[in-house]
Amino acid sequence: MVDPARSRLLEQVRAYHHAQVPGPAPFVPGQTPILSSGATLDADDRQALVAAALDLRIASGGITAKFESSVARILKRRKALLTNSGSSANLLALSTLTSTELGDQRLQPGDEVITVAAGFPTTVNPILQNGLVPVFVDIELGTYNTTAERVEEAISPRTRAIMIAHTLGNPFPVAEIAELAARHGCYLIEDNCDAVGSTYNGRLTGTFGRLSTLSFYPAHHLTMGEGGMLLSSDLKLAKLAKTFRDWGRDCWCEPGEDDRCLKRFELQLGTLPAGYDHKYVFSEVGYNLKSSDIQAALGLSQLAKLPDFIEARKRNWRQLRAGLDGLPGLLLPEATPGSDPSWFGFIITVLPDAGFDVSDVVSCLERRNIRTRRLFAGNLTRHPAYIGRPQRIVGSLANSDVATERTFWIGVHPGITTEMVEYVIGTLKEFVASH
Repeated sequence: MVDPARSRLLEQVRAYHHAQVPGPAPFVPGQTPILSSGATLDADDRQALVAAALDLRIASGGITAKFESSVARILKRRKALLTNSGSSANLLALSTLTSTELGDQRLQPGDEVITVAAGFPTTVNPILQNGLVPVFVDIELGTYNTTAERVEEAISPRTRAIMIAHTLGNPFPVAEIAELAARHGCYLIEDNCDAVGSTYNGRLTGTFGRLSTLSFYPAHHLTMGEGGMLLSSDLKLAKLAKTFRDWGRDCWCEPGEDDRCLKRFELQLGTLPAGYDHKYVFSEVGYNLKSSDIQAALGLSQLAKLPDFIEARKRNWRQLRAGLDGLPGLLLPEATPGSDPSWFGFIITVLPDAGFDVSDVVSCLERRNIRTRRLFAGNLTRHPAYIGRPQRIVGSLANSDVATERTFWIGVHPGITTEMVEYVIGTLKEFVASH
């Protein structure tokens, strides 16, 4: 039954949004910030958040379940588990593979996981946090992804998994690396946080690995404010992941449910008394990585706009690529052959003979209110956090060093207009001409 008071309040929320955000302000070159990333939020999003708050949906429940099933359907996975961040989703994915339920297939301390040296720490941290050994390989300049050849060279008798992110939305050669993983009996985890909607050989990224992850931080394609997701079509792994996410609890009922499984007082596990309340039986050393229905409500609202968001990102990237084509001193990005990226950013490397340094061009852009970012951590092996940690490096990391020293990226998110992109192009052309 419709509550008239609730309906009136939600209409007032929509009116409030339009009063506060009447429309985009005119773009003033050099004054209006052109952000590298940022959420695109509208009246539907504000109303969805308030509606969930009015219903006091303060924990994970029905809205979360609907968001999980909706994302799984769109991204063609059988199961999705909402988490409190993309970083937590990565931790959850790798931790799941350490379960004793996997028998000889479980990851154990000292096992190796192949990953990429140039990227964001949360693809690598779960390896170390689980007592595993990261094996670092280099990237290609232009695509900023590794290759199947580099990954194959890194495989050793201790290799048990491969965990790699699709860089800035540009897919790594995931079909070939998935085939390598299958041939060598390894798990593949796709960090798909930057690449929602990207395809490789016509197939969505995030569907090649046994597990894949998403982030809903404001910088990403969809936002919940904070949030992430693990996806899989392997029902056993998905069930184990739910256990690890939910404190390590063996019970599969939701926290607010009682005896949905009809076995709550009928099991005997571990050395516990027969019939011990299954809601308080723990089969894994897990975490609490859940999110809330309020955040999931925002995610559901955002999900309806995903096709438009993806197209805007592709359009802005194409405009930048065409407008900067042939500009001397700058190496422009290239899509991985066979891919159709849903771009996260537009990445540029300053060439050695450019006549200027990366700091020069970045300073120019920042002075014009064009925000820049580096390729995340660059070469992770050079950071204090990883020096002296267990690791193996295969081959040269020369390109990762180049990315550390001469690479940056600028935004392509839906909040950037055609006029803004033209200003970015003009600024870069002017800078290069003056140097």
